[in-house]
Amino acid sequence: MKMTEILKNLVPGSIERNLLKRHVGPFVFCFLIIMFLLLMQFLIQFMDHLVGKGIPFTVVFELIMVNLAYMVVLAVPMTILAASLMAYGKFSEQNEYTAVRAAGVHPFRIIRPVLGVAIIMTLFLGWFSNEVLPEANYKARALFLDIRMKKPGFDLQENTFYEGIEGYTFLVRSIPSESDSLYDITLFQSPEKGRDRAVIKARKGLLESDERNMSLTLRLYEGTVLRYLQPRSGSANTIHEETSFDSYRISFDLSDLSFSRTNPEDRRRDGRSMSAQAMMAVVDSLKRDKEREIRNFRNALKSVHVTFQENPDTGIDATDPAVDDPYLQQHNYTDSADLYSARHEDRIGIFPPMDPTPFAALQLFDSLQEQRNAATQATSMLRSNMAMADNLINNLKWREERIARFMVEIHKKASIPAACILFALIGAPLGLLMKNGNMGIHTIISTVLFTYYWISIIQGEKLADRLIISPFAGMWFANFTIAIAAAVLLFLVIVKR
Repeated sequence: MKMTEILKNLVPGSIERNLLKRHVGPFVFCFLIIMFLLLMQFLIQFMDHLVGKGIPFTVVFELIMVNLAYMVVLAVPMTILAASLMAYGKFSEQNEYTAVRAAGVHPFRIIRPVLGVAIIMTLFLGWFSNEVLPEANYKARALFLDIRMKKPGFDLQENTFYEGIEGYTFLVRSIPSESDSLYDITLFQSPEKGRDRAVIKARKGLLESDERNMSLTLRLYEGTVLRYLQPRSGSANTIHEETSFDSYRISFDLSDLSFSRTNPEDRRRDGRSMSAQAMMAVVDSLKRDKEREIRNFRNALKSVHVTFQENPDTGIDATDPAVDDPYLQQHNYTDSADLYSARHEDRIGIFPPMDPTPFAALQLFDSLQEQRNAATQATSMLRSNMAMADNLINNLKWREERIARFMVEIHKKASIPAACILFALIGAPLGLLMKNGNMGIHTIISTVLFTYYWISIIQGEKLADRLIISPFAGMWFANFTIAIAAAVLLFLVIVKR
């Protein structure tokens, strides 16, 4: 590069403008490539649900458009990383960085342009994730469910009851992915439209679709049909009829299951289709529910006590024996045998003989029957309290898991946008230190770094949902590690100036 061009870069603002211009091309190119790859991944993953169902192209296009929102959230941080590596690598490769460093330009001035853009993109992506992405996810989920209901026969899942076709319930134990066959099939037929209630079982089946006639055919092999026939007049008993078959064919009319749009507002929202403010309101409600559950449990424990009727033979009220018993008022007995002897030494002949019990509290009662009643009631109340405690634990755990899931989504709306700044801070010094503008090397480095980041996010989300770690740690761990790496690289750049 000519020295005159290098000197022009030393003019205030020239370096920043030059570096920003270098970023435009790589940023647009990388963004389009990453969006294309994510779009291809989406189409490959959901192609089976879109092809062969007669879905209008406009509906498929709308589904793709609403799913572009989450792709943007993933693509922007990775694009900033790749563009920074390319731009600063080229800047260093052409010795421009050496020249401006020799002229006394501080490295922060070189990094400042991309850092400013990263901050702007962070703010934009934070707004986008909180306002646009939830609505896009909500519409995408509602639209995808409508598409799945277009041809429910293809949505059978192993070991899952399916009721997508009116009047029938499917249960299939095995659905090999490499064939169209079904194995170990149970079909529950409802008594409607002139049909009797029946349970159809088959070892093997084949599901075929006829697009022209809007029908679905299920061919079953080696099975039985158990019919529940209507009772004859005057008879209250249901007649059961079981027959075996080698081949059995059932046709389902799917004309009434053609694609139709439902109102998205009729569907429930989950964490990914809610804003951070809405999720915080739900979290506050769940926390209040936890406090109420604990308070109700404590009140229930306070109201639990064992009561007995007054003994008609002695006139002693056993409701509160610790207060009315004269032996406990006059003596301090700690041994159950001594308490038993003192309690009954002058009452021989009045009460039936009792065996000493290791439970001192039972020695306060005057008869074996009272002891048994007290033990029975105490055991019953203990079991009731244990059941209430187990129920409380389950309710609290369920609410804690829901809180964790919502908090994960809340932190994710901040951690992923913040990654734009971190990737800029790690991409710029890494590009300057590598002194190489080769796109292939930078693509590999970007892919490795972002793969590590995204795997950390996914695993952190799983661990946080299972209450193993906090949502904050799960969503911000990757950011912290990237920040440490960026700090090390910045230190190396500053030291070498």
